[in-house]
Amino acid sequence: MILHEPLGRRVIGIRNPDIAEVKKPEEALRGLLEVGSDDELLEALRGVLEVVLEGSGSSIGDFGVFGSLLHGFHHPKLSDLDLIVYGGETLRRIRELLQELYMDGDSKLSNEFEDIKPVEGKRWLFKNISPEEFVWHQRRKMIYGIFHDQKIKRKIKVEFEPVKGYNEIKNDYSELKRITREGWVKALLMVEGDSEAPYMPSVYYVETLEVMEGPKVDDITRLVSYIEEFRMQAWRGEVIYAEGNLERVETSRGSYRQITLTYGPRYYEQVIKLADQTCI
Repeated sequence: MILHEPLGRRVIGIRNPDIAEVKKPEEALRGLLEVGSDDELLEALRGVLEVVLEGSGSSIGDFGVFGSLLHGFHHPKLSDLDLIVYGGETLRRIRELLQELYMDGDSKLSNEFEDIKPVEGKRWLFKNISPEEFVWHQRRKMIYGIFHDQKIKRKIKVEFEPVKGYNEIKNDYSELKRITREGWVKALLMVEGDSEAPYMPSVYYVETLEVMEGPKVDDITRLVSYIEEFRMQAWRGEVIYAEGNLERVETSRGSYRQITLTYGPRYYEQVIKLADQTCI
């Protein structure tokens, strides 16, 4: 546990001297592509990359692997394909391509969330978003696919995990002075900026439309989510309903308020979703 000074409490972290090894996803991907072709999952990996590289104009350096592929314990017949997509521009091209491929009946790729099946039969714990609403939001993210591999006769889940490019990363910690919790809030917000919505944490720049419950403030300018289910949940120009922890953030350049969704009490009450659900 490491002290986070602006929060005034300890959080989980790793000190540099305690890091034994660093694995780079892009290097691991290149290494896997050099392995012989007797591994069914690696053959499928090559097939997916062939489709997305050719269709998006991206290069192999724009991708990496995570999960079992990164750590070397994948199962050729059971594991999924976990791909990292580096950078906002690459992600934009990949999403556009995947949308086209998902609509093409002859494509090898389909949308994992084209129906309710991914959550069917599972215990649903979120209080303020239904399984049907969740699937609708997941479907339009485009990053969750199914690869239909004819060679090995099985459908393989493919995730295209968005990660910032190295040139997009900024360390804001030195600017933070204090983060103060001000209570639980339910609010309607207009999304004004979505460039950081695909990443973890997901950051939405917003305008406060209405605080429905909680402290009556009108200067909420950010919505920050550390919950994977709520990344890429909304786009610029959309009105969303959000529920979570209201925080006042003081920095060296001024102060603002944000709603934060994170681990802790009332975890499953937290939500980000479109306010107008008539499309679902």
